[in-house]
Amino acid sequence: MVYIMEEKRLAKEVCEQLIQAAYEAKKMSYAPYSNFHVGAALLGKSGRIYPGCNIENAAYTPTNCAERTAVFRAVSDGEREFTAIAVAGDGDDYLAPCGVCRQVLQEFAEPEEFIVLMAGKGMDYRAMTLAELFPASFSKADLEK
Repeated sequence: MVYIMEEKRLAKEVCEQLIQAAYEAKKMSYAPYSNFHVGAALLGKSGRIYPGCNIENAAYTPTNCAERTAVFRAVSDGEREFTAIAVAGDGDDYLAPCGVCRQVLQEFAEPEEFIVLMAGKGMDYRAMTLAELFPASFSKADLEK
Protein backbone atom coordinates (compact mmCIF):
# COMPACT_ATOMS: atom_id res chain seq x y z
CA MET A 1 0.00 0.00 0.00
CA VAL A 2 1.28 3.43 -0.92
CA TYR A 3 -0.48 6.59 0.14
CA ILE A 4 0.85 9.96 -0.87
CA MET A 5 -1.22 13.11 -1.05
CA GLU A 6 -1.31 14.04 -4.74
CA GLU A 7 -0.30 17.67 -4.20
CA LYS A 8 2.62 16.63 -1.99
CA ARG A 9 4.01 13.87 -4.20
CA LEU A 10 7.64 12.93 -4.07
CA ALA A 11 9.10 11.17 -7.08
CA LYS A 12 8.96 7.40 -6.65
CA GLU A 13 12.72 7.23 -7.19
CA VAL A 14 13.30 9.69 -4.33
CA CYS A 15 11.01 7.70 -2.03
CA GLU A 16 12.84 4.47 -2.84
CA GLN A 17 16.25 6.12 -2.40
CA LEU A 18 15.26 7.44 1.04
CA ILE A 19 13.83 4.10 2.13
CA GLN A 20 16.95 2.27 0.95
CA ALA A 21 19.12 4.77 2.84
CA ALA A 22 16.99 4.21 5.98
CA TYR A 23 17.50 0.44 5.71
CA GLU A 24 21.25 1.01 5.30
CA ALA A 25 21.30 3.30 8.35
CA LYS A 26 19.44 0.66 10.35
CA LYS A 27 22.49 -1.60 10.00
CA MET A 28 24.44 0.85 12.20
CA SER A 29 21.82 0.79 14.98
CA TYR A 30 22.95 0.20 18.55
CA ALA A 31 20.01 -1.58 20.19
CA PRO A 32 21.35 -4.16 22.70
CA TYR A 33 18.39 -3.74 25.08
CA SER A 34 15.31 -3.69 22.88
CA ASN A 35 16.85 -5.48 19.90
CA PHE A 36 14.61 -3.22 17.79
CA HIS A 37 16.78 -1.64 15.13
CA VAL A 38 15.63 1.52 13.38
CA GLY A 39 17.12 3.55 10.56
CA ALA A 40 16.10 6.91 9.16
CA ALA A 41 17.08 8.95 6.13
CA LEU A 42 16.36 12.68 6.17
CA LEU A 43 16.20 14.67 2.93
CA GLY A 44 17.50 18.21 3.21
CA LYS A 45 16.24 20.97 0.94
CA SER A 46 19.78 20.95 -0.47
CA GLY A 47 19.10 17.43 -1.80
CA ARG A 48 21.56 15.83 0.62
CA ILE A 49 20.44 12.72 2.53
CA TYR A 50 21.36 12.42 6.20
CA PRO A 51 21.17 8.89 7.67
CA GLY A 52 20.51 8.17 11.33
CA CYS A 53 20.04 5.13 13.53
CA ASN A 54 18.69 4.52 17.00
CA ILE A 55 21.30 4.52 19.76
CA GLU A 56 20.20 2.92 23.03
CA ASN A 57 21.58 3.44 26.51
CA ALA A 58 21.41 1.24 29.62
CA ALA A 59 19.67 4.11 31.46
CA TYR A 60 16.98 4.14 28.71
CA THR A 61 16.09 7.87 28.80
CA PRO A 62 19.35 8.93 27.08
CA THR A 63 18.40 6.68 24.15
CA ASN A 64 18.17 8.55 20.87
CA CYS A 65 15.81 7.61 18.05
CA ALA A 66 16.99 7.24 14.46
CA GLU A 67 14.97 10.24 13.29
CA ARG A 68 16.54 12.58 15.84
CA THR A 69 20.00 11.19 15.10
CA ALA A 70 19.46 12.12 11.42
CA VAL A 71 18.17 15.60 12.31
CA PHE A 72 21.01 16.31 14.75
CA ARG A 73 23.54 15.08 12.22
CA ALA A 74 22.10 17.36 9.53
CA VAL A 75 21.86 20.39 11.79
CA SER A 76 25.43 19.89 12.98
CA ASP A 77 26.44 19.93 9.29
CA GLY A 78 24.64 23.26 8.80
CA GLU A 79 21.40 22.10 7.16
CA ARG A 80 18.26 23.59 8.73
CA GLU A 81 15.44 22.88 6.25
CA PHE A 82 14.09 19.47 5.28
CA THR A 83 11.54 18.03 2.88
CA ALA A 84 11.12 14.36 3.84
CA ILE A 85 12.24 11.52 6.05
CA ALA A 86 12.06 7.74 5.66
CA VAL A 87 11.89 5.47 8.71
CA ALA A 88 12.58 1.72 8.62
CA GLY A 89 12.43 -0.68 11.55
CA ASP A 90 12.67 -4.38 12.23
CA GLY A 91 8.94 -5.10 11.99
CA ASP A 92 6.79 -5.69 8.94
CA ASP A 93 4.38 -2.91 9.92
CA TYR A 94 4.73 0.76 9.01
CA LEU A 95 6.88 2.55 11.57
CA ALA A 96 5.95 6.13 12.46
CA PRO A 97 8.19 8.54 14.37
CA CYS A 98 7.54 8.83 18.11
CA GLY A 99 6.09 12.03 19.58
CA VAL A 100 9.47 13.45 20.57
CA CYS A 101 10.80 12.92 17.04
CA ARG A 102 7.70 14.54 15.58
CA GLN A 103 8.34 17.58 17.77
CA VAL A 104 11.98 17.78 16.66
CA LEU A 105 10.97 17.44 12.99
CA GLN A 106 8.39 20.20 13.53
CA GLU A 107 11.22 22.56 14.48
CA PHE A 108 12.90 22.27 11.08
CA ALA A 109 10.11 21.48 8.62
CA GLU A 110 6.95 22.92 7.13
CA PRO A 111 4.42 20.41 8.54
CA GLU A 112 1.97 20.73 5.62
CA GLU A 113 4.74 19.97 3.13
CA PHE A 114 7.14 17.67 4.98
CA ILE A 115 6.64 14.02 3.97
CA VAL A 116 7.16 11.11 6.37
CA LEU A 117 7.75 7.79 4.61
CA MET A 118 7.03 4.85 6.91
CA ALA A 119 8.62 1.73 5.47
CA GLY A 120 6.76 -1.54 5.75
CA LYS A 121 8.25 -4.69 4.32
CA GLY A 122 10.78 -4.13 1.57
CA MET A 123 9.92 -1.11 -0.55
CA ASP A 124 6.31 -1.04 0.66
CA TYR A 125 5.60 2.20 2.48
CA ARG A 126 2.98 4.63 3.69
CA ALA A 127 3.45 8.38 3.34
CA MET A 128 1.86 11.17 5.33
CA THR A 129 2.64 14.80 5.92
CA LEU A 130 4.00 15.77 9.31
CA ALA A 131 0.82 17.83 9.81
CA GLU A 132 -1.26 14.67 9.40
CA LEU A 133 0.92 12.79 11.88
CA PHE A 134 1.18 15.65 14.37
CA PRO A 135 -2.01 17.73 14.44
CA ALA A 136 -2.35 20.62 16.90
CA SER A 137 1.40 20.61 17.46
CA PHE A 138 3.47 23.15 19.37
CA SER A 139 5.78 25.28 17.25
CA LYS A 140 7.81 28.49 17.15
CA ALA A 141 4.63 30.34 16.26
CA ASP A 142 3.15 29.41 19.66
CA LEU A 143 6.03 31.20 21.38
CA GLU A 144 5.27 34.37 19.44
CA LYS A 145 1.70 34.61 20.78
